Amino acid sequence: MDKKHLGSSLEEFLRQEGRLEESRRTAVKRVLAWQIEETRKEMKLTKVEMARRMHTSRTQLDRLLDPENNKVQLDTLERAASVLGKELKLELV
Repeated sequence: MDKKHLGSSLEEFLRQEGRLEESRRTAVKRVLAWQIEETRKEMKLTKVEMARRMHTSRTQLDRLLDPENNKVQLDTLERAASVLGKELKLELV
């Protein structure tokens, strides 16, 4: 078989289905949640202690760490990064 491509790319498929932007938002949120959780674990920081340092509730922290919840405020992400000794970096491309 000499066909170079048998179908469209995943990105093209999602674009055609009208789900590309939603998929991108979900992917970004999952990566951020994973990075925050992994750093928290490396620091041996409990969720209760991290929430206290962020001046928020454990429930709010759980929302932040939920990869399915993409409704997170920027200031919440910034506080989480700060508590973990990190910097949140956003850019338009």
